[in-house]
Amino acid sequence: MDVTPDSGKDIDAPPPHEAYTNAPDLRREMHQVLALGAERNGRQARPLTRPPIDATAAERAWLLRRAALMDRMALDHPGAGPVAAAAETAEQLVLHDRRHPDLAAGPYHPDSITLAPSRRLYVRQEYAAWTADGRPGI
Repeated sequence: MDVTPDSGKDIDAPPPHEAYTNAPDLRREMHQVLALGAERNGRQARPLTRPPIDATAAERAWLLRRAALMDRMALDHPGAGPVAAAAETAEQLVLHDRRHPDLAAGPYHPDSITLAPSRRLYVRQEYAAWTADGRPGI
C-alpha cells in the first residue's frame, strides 16, 4: 500500500542513528563512493572479479550512497555548505527514483516526500531499506 501523506510530518523515516547503523565509517564510505563514481564516469575500470550489474541499479546505489554520505557529513557538521550538499544529493536521488520507481525500497515513494521539510528523510528511509535488502546494485 502506497501511503502519500499531505505533509512531511507524517513521514516516519528512521532517525539517522538507525538508518546508518550498518554504514561504513565516514572515511571508508567516502573512499568507496569516490571509487564508485570513478567507475561510473569511466575513470576507473570495474574489477573483473565482480559480477556484471544492472546499470540503473548501480547508478541508484551510487546516488543513494553519496546522498547518505552527504547527509551523515551534514549531521556531523551542520554548517551551510554540508547541509546544502546533503539537500542537493538527496534531490538527485529523488529525481532518479521518480524516473525509476521500481527501485525505491521504502514505504514512502519519492513523491510522498515532496512536502517533507527535507528530502534527507527520503535518503534515510531508502538507505535503511537498501541495507536491509542486502545492498543491491553494488
